[in-house]
Amino acid sequence: MHHLSGHPNVISIKGAYEDAVAVHLVMEFCVGGELFDRIIQRGHYTERKAAELTRTIVGVVEACHSLGVMHRDLKPENFLFVSEEEDSLLKTIDFGLSVFFKPGEKFTDVVGSPYYVAPEVLKKCYGPEADVWSAGVILYILLSGVPPFWAESEQGIFEEVLHGDLDFSSDPWPTISDSAKDLVKKMLVRDPKRRLSAHEVLCHPWIQIDGVAPDRPLDSAVLSRLKQFSAMNKLKKMALRMIDTDNSGQITFEELKAGLKRESEIYDLMQAADVDNSGTIDYGEFIAAMLHLNKIEREDHLFAAFSYFDKDGSGYITPDELQQACEEFGIEDARLEEMIQEVDQDNDGRIDYNEFVAMMQKGNAGGFVKKALGNSISIRFRESPRN
Repeated sequence: MHHLSGHPNVISIKGAYEDAVAVHLVMEFCVGGELFDRIIQRGHYTERKAAELTRTIVGVVEACHSLGVMHRDLKPENFLFVSEEEDSLLKTIDFGLSVFFKPGEKFTDVVGSPYYVAPEVLKKCYGPEADVWSAGVILYILLSGVPPFWAESEQGIFEEVLHGDLDFSSDPWPTISDSAKDLVKKMLVRDPKRRLSAHEVLCHPWIQIDGVAPDRPLDSAVLSRLKQFSAMNKLKKMALRMIDTDNSGQITFEELKAGLKRESEIYDLMQAADVDNSGTIDYGEFIAAMLHLNKIEREDHLFAAFSYFDKDGSGYITPDELQQACEEFGIEDARLEEMIQEVDQDNDGRIDYNEFVAMMQKGNAGGFVKKALGNSISIRFRESPRN
């Protein structure tokens, strides 16, 4: 971030302080909310606005790449508005997975978030082109309200990323301009050698200032889908974060053991998943192993997460309890009513256990997968003696 200091669309560091326990970074304060939330709030949304937002996002990518920096975790949650003003700057945050790269250098560690990860990342041989793919996924969502590759599980999402076809036939794509679809296709080319560079994206006629992107409103269904996507992600993010008891941003052996209850099982899981014996289970290895052994869907694991929200043990998550959880996690822009509506199948204004499990396992009944993990996860663990 030091190398990108001064860029108008990159979060700035105000100071760094160290105590006996940790290094504390003081960052620029952004009060304007997340990218998707701003779009939902405004209610009026056009292709031209989507082009403007994409121009900002890809502009940051180009700046990063010109300095030999690869972000590696581009997703909507990592773009915040500085203020609530209409002309507020959009800032890129969370450079925790960023790395320096040299021309031609390839990386093998699997990082990122399921919907946005590039196919070559899953194949463990990638370079900065992966950032353009992630930006292309964001563009697809900006135009349609849903991710281009989705399934009922993370492993299914990865399979779609590797082999699935782009859908340009379902609504609202027939009403989207050909130029926009052309850019999406060129950003989501699976062969990174044939994919547009960030600079080439910025030269595309659809994305340029006063370019060909039409100024007519997009289908209202796009805003509705973005609303669903954003609300579900916030609730699921809190459910997953409650396992991280020390708020480190990483799930340790002890935390995962506490979440899954049986140490011998999780020890076997970690030993099997750490294929390169590095002492680190990366995100892809973790998800693959968890899905294979069905640990993420364990009844006791889900019940523990549900119980965290159900403060009074009533068997229901109420708006007040959800508000309390949001405050504990520092989520100030949560739309509680929307979050509950997306999960509350019987419309009683609260979430019961079965509704919670349905959300965590499959998403909602609307057909759109909502299993986006809010944060990239890297799990570091220490070897523990088996019982």
